[in-house]
Amino acid sequence: MQPAPPPDAMLPKAMEVILTLNGSRRTLHVASWTSLLDALRLHLDLTGTKKGCDHGQCGACTVLVDGRRINSCLTLAVMMEGRAVTTIEGLANGDTLHPLQEAFVEHDAFQCGYCTPGQICSAVGMLEEGHAKTDDDIRELMSGNLCRCGAYPNIVTAIRQVMDGQSKDGGTP
Repeated sequence: MQPAPPPDAMLPKAMEVILTLNGSRRTLHVASWTSLLDALRLHLDLTGTKKGCDHGQCGACTVLVDGRRINSCLTLAVMMEGRAVTTIEGLANGDTLHPLQEAFVEHDAFQCGYCTPGQICSAVGMLEEGHAKTDDDIRELMSGNLCRCGAYPNIVTAIRQVMDGQSKDGGTP
């Protein structure tokens, strides 16, 4: 009878993933089942993106992939090969906050702050989509991002401020 192989010999090898993360090319070695959320938090030490429900229902894990908002808990890291991923850490330009980050601070659009990174990333993606015209549109298009503290009125006000600034300037801040 042959001896059983060691337990780690039965595990699949880590897969290499090359992506652009917050403007920098990064190489990851992850198991094929590793979510983008876990890759960000555990492998890249980017803890701004939060794990809320881990089922795609709360939006705390929202990041931008090629400018579009996604739930990183429902996305495999290996699917990011060649893609551009932007997290909350990648929105600021050095010490200069993104206009939505500034507006969230100015309008106190957070309480505990847990959902804030996902709210801001989702709002950036929503504004890029260009479908929001009214406060009701903002509420509907942000409905995938939950705030258990109930800061919704201030979140809408912050987004509205940036949205109005974009339409006056004719472009993205």
